[in-house]
Formats: sequence, structure tokens, C-alpha cells
Amino acid sequence: MMKIKVKRRTDAKRAGRLKKKIRIRKKVNGSPERPRLCVFRSLNHIYAQVIDDTTATTLVAATSLDGGEKLSGMDQAKLVGKKVAEAAQAKQIKNVVFDRNGFIYHGRVKALADSARESGLNF
Repeated sequence: MMKIKVKRRTDAKRAGRLKKKIRIRKKVNGSPERPRLCVFRSLNHIYAQVIDDTTATTLVAATSLDGGEKLSGMDQAKLVGKKVAEAAQAKQIKNVVFDRNGFIYHGRVKALADSARESGLNF
């Protein structure tokens, strides 16, 4: 069982997300056949990784930090979804398990997932 120790100064919103993250990770696990597509959303950027949990290795990663041009948050998320899907397909990964990492499936997280699906990933 995973436990995350939440510090006293952690705000309620972040603590709630971490609790959701624990519940999600109990059910979602990446394997070599279906690795886990993990999404992290910060205030300004969005990150995506394809992870094999059996060996605890990151197979593919993409981030909005790579882009040189200024884009809105939704456009950044769509671009990262497309990048991670293309990089995964280059490594012969077609099926993944989606891990929203405790974030609500709405907005930038949903845009990244939809873009990855349109680019060829199945989840």
C-alpha cells in the first residue's frame, strides 16, 4: 500500500489531489505490453511520460518546455500529446494506460489525452 505523507503546510487542494493520486495508482499499473502514460500539470507547463512500472523506467517523455514559441495552455497540451504519441510509436508502443495523476480529466489534461489518441495511441 502506498502512503504519502502530507506536510502541514500543504494546502487542501494539493492534499486532495495526492489522495486521488494514491487511489488511481492502486488500480493503474504500467506493464511492458501496456505502459502507463502519466500526465503532470503545473501552473505554466504540462509534462507527459510513458512509464514501464515493472522496471521503473521512463520509455518516452515530452514536455511543453521544449517549445520555443508562446502558446496557450490548451495548445501546449495538444502539442505535448502529439509529441509523446509520435515518440511512443517510434518505439513500437501503441497501447498505453492513461494516468491522470490525480488531476481532473478536463481542460489541459483532456486536451493532451485527445491529441495523443488522434496521433495513434490507444487507451
